[in-house]
Amino acid sequence: MTDNSATMILLVGSDAALLEGLAQTLAARGYMTAAAAGLQEAQECAAATTPLVAVVERELAAAAPGLLLGIPLVRGGALVAFHQRVEQVAVLPPPVQRALLADLALPLERNRLLALLQHVEERARATGRRTPDASTPSEHFSP
Repeated sequence: MTDNSATMILLVGSDAALLEGLAQTLAARGYMTAAAAGLQEAQECAAATTPLVAVVERELAAAAPGLLLGIPLVRGGALVAFHQRVEQVAVLPPPVQRALLADLALPLERNRLLALLQHVEERARATGRRTPDASTPSEHFSP
């Protein structure tokens, strides 16, 4: 297990119970988390403490792709989308599709999420990009 003590994961979605469950799972693995109900709030949270990964509800990402792509991340960080019900999967614009590392069905794929988080953290650490002042500029992902 890696040292996740300084790794911030931003959880964004409308289902408070799901976000709380994910936050508890991530905390048990040593990650710090922040939760936001919407993308505007997520940008404010990310401005205060830049996350390595933002895990965002797919419906929010589809509704406001500009706000999603404007979330600052640590260099080497990633965006991950999630949905809960397959029958209600929103269509994502191509720029958002390209920016995503994964699109998960949560909570079913929480183990895959944990593996992705570990991979992103190891990648950022190996490339020397996991520094507090190294954030991904939002214009890097602009459509």
